[in-house]
Amino acid sequence: MLRITSPSGADPRCGAVRGLAAAWIAAAALVLAPHAAPAYTPSPSAPKPVEGEYVIPDFHFASGEALPELRMHFITLGKPRHDERGRVSNAVLILHGTGGSGHSFLVDRFAGVLFGKDQPLDTNRYFIILPDGIGHGSSSKPSDGLHARFPQYAYDDMVAAQYALLTQGLHVDHLRLVMGTSMGCMHTWMWIERYPTFMDAAMPLACLPVQIAGRNRLWRDLIVESIRTDPQWLQGEYRTEPMEALHAAAGYLLIAGSAPIQMQIALPTRDAADDFLKVYMDRQLPELDANDLLYQVAASRDYDPSGSLDKIQTHVMWVNSGDDFINPPELGIAEREVKKVKNARFVLLPASDQTHGHGTHTWAAVWQQYLSELLQSSEPAKGGGAPAKNGG
Repeated sequence: MLRITSPSGADPRCGAVRGLAAAWIAAAALVLAPHAAPAYTPSPSAPKPVEGEYVIPDFHFASGEALPELRMHFITLGKPRHDERGRVSNAVLILHGTGGSGHSFLVDRFAGVLFGKDQPLDTNRYFIILPDGIGHGSSSKPSDGLHARFPQYAYDDMVAAQYALLTQGLHVDHLRLVMGTSMGCMHTWMWIERYPTFMDAAMPLACLPVQIAGRNRLWRDLIVESIRTDPQWLQGEYRTEPMEALHAAAGYLLIAGSAPIQMQIALPTRDAADDFLKVYMDRQLPELDANDLLYQVAASRDYDPSGSLDKIQTHVMWVNSGDDFINPPELGIAEREVKKVKNARFVLLPASDQTHGHGTHTWAAVWQQYLSELLQSSEPAKGGGAPAKNGG
């Protein structure tokens, strides 16, 4: 069942942004104010955001669990267009990070750089789709009522639900582009492996296409364990949030999403750093739900697309930044793995006063030129044929 829940002018607080996405957003807002990007306001001639939800009946999870109804919330901008074969030709799927939602992208530093007239993803030309993943935003999640009895979803389930939303709910049978940030970056790799001919191009931003191990695994494990071992968690049936666990989790999220150069500039003294931490915690803790956060972080547990990278058929522009705590460039993983992908290019943005740590993925001004190059190199041939090969 597809239902439009809100036309233009939706309250940006709907589908609250939590977890890692919330941590770097809050850090940017607090550390960089008054220079943080404001909310996105479309021009009078641009399509306004439209919100809706699609209810997937009898959704079965990889764990063997099932829900009689799985709600998938989404935002769209623009309208679908069809080619001469009747196939959708202008749909762009953009996937958010851990704790985020489709609203994460409706900020000026992202939408204001990409969605306007003559910008790379001009909404008068493209049909933009911003879904809330399972367990996130206004889609079905543990805090709706099932708490720790909610199915133990993983990234496979999230991608399967996104595909059902597009194909069954929105009747999109082809994507011009799939792109994603952080967790959405990892989902992008899964999309182009699972549905290799469904899109013309892909742009993963801020991730690695390998299993999560090393330090990246450890900080996630620490968050999960801090919640599960808090006596106030009560196996997920708490009546008040387990604040000790959430305080620890919020700290891990802050460091994981941190931007060292930006923070050193904005917090040059010990007092400034201490004051920032207090304000950050005061703002973050009320926004967190322990069960939702636990599920969001644990969902990455079996992610590993590395074994099928050589089967990817679409054009790929992969961008990471040099100051990313979660995906540190010194490991050399990206340079190794990109060699397995045909028609792929990896770009490492050097750390600078223009990058924002892991959160660089949503500061589109830093990497929009690479998006434009990707769209140009993957332009479908006239007559609806495959894009011309660019040789990587």
